[in-house]
Amino acid sequence: MTTTTGAHPTRRLILQGAASVALLGLGNLAFAAPARAAANDKYPEEAFRQKGEADAIKALYGKTAEPSDKVKLDAPEIAENGGVVPISVTTTLDKVSSISFFVAENPFALAASYKIPDGTIPAVANRLKMAKTTKLTAIVEADGKLYSATKEVKVTVGGCGG
Repeated sequence: MTTTTGAHPTRRLILQGAASVALLGLGNLAFAAPARAAANDKYPEEAFRQKGEADAIKALYGKTAEPSDKVKLDAPEIAENGGVVPISVTTTLDKVSSISFFVAENPFALAASYKIPDGTIPAVANRLKMAKTTKLTAIVEADGKLYSATKEVKVTVGGCGG
């Protein structure tokens, strides 16, 4: 160990050692968390591969959703840049277990899907890519049932390569 006075370690060396121990601990957590998550939930790979909205919903949930005024979808009516369309969903439904976003005219319809842990406020915000003007659908799974809200978003500059 390098010292400035010969007998006592420098403050820098102490801080570097503490940081190394902290990073080592975080590294162990980073490897353990995905293993636990993988054991509980399988990544919905098949749903993310679907081109059509109905097929993606079926692959993700296995059933259809009913429109509900308890699902509030907030998205702009006109998105000036389809590469970053801000969206959010909130709901007053109880026992929410997931929230998902579907963009009908994108190359793949399922844009994002979130598991909502018990006791969590059921609200999600994101920025999605939208290829062109299309319907955006939010689906909330609550107490084993599916509820939806939709909104047409006009895209003036394409987000998926245009």
